[in-house]
Amino acid sequence: MCLIHGAGEGGGAGEGEGMMEPSLEPPTNFAMVEEGIYRSGFPRPVNFPFLRSLQLRSIVYLCTEPYPEENLSFLRLQNIRLFQFGIEGKTEPFVPIPRETITEALKVLIDVRNHPVLIHCKRGKHRTGSLVGCLRKLQGWCLSSVFEEYQLFAGAKSRVTDMRFIETFDVTQLRQCPYSVIYRYQGYSSNKRRLMYGEESVQKPQVASS
Repeated sequence: MCLIHGAGEGGGAGEGEGMMEPSLEPPTNFAMVEEGIYRSGFPRPVNFPFLRSLQLRSIVYLCTEPYPEENLSFLRLQNIRLFQFGIEGKTEPFVPIPRETITEALKVLIDVRNHPVLIHCKRGKHRTGSLVGCLRKLQGWCLSSVFEEYQLFAGAKSRVTDMRFIETFDVTQLRQCPYSVIYRYQGYSSNKRRLMYGEESVQKPQVASS
């Protein structure tokens, strides 16, 4: 997992007198999972003004490829943390989704200090859909509703292997996680937004990996 702390000094771009407001174009397959949690395909630079409007604290990135420098610069300027969980997206040869990786990604996702958070992979279909599907299980959704949502985004490219993974994924241990207790019983609110990491007072970008 790679965690990038962004604490840059933004605010300079786009403040000149007479400049036009940028258009707000969401990334492909963008949707709200619930208040404070979003999903999409890979954001392009044209999507940055839209992402800025979400006031994100974190991004959960589910691909193995390094994050583009242009995107990293945007995250630093906006003080957005990047959590990278490398999951292979290939079907040939088939590589199973690592259960421990999804578990760790879910821990980040249900930690309310990371909200608002955007989940994305390349197209916002399979890897993102699998993570969201496991989140829905944690939320107590019935499998038919979980699969219906997965298929809504994956469309004709829905994968039986993804749905089987979601079906067999065990959320029991996550229900005992302290973050899960807060997530399930506190809910998303203005108070939740005030839960902050101690290091957010740092003024310069920091990069840490583990």
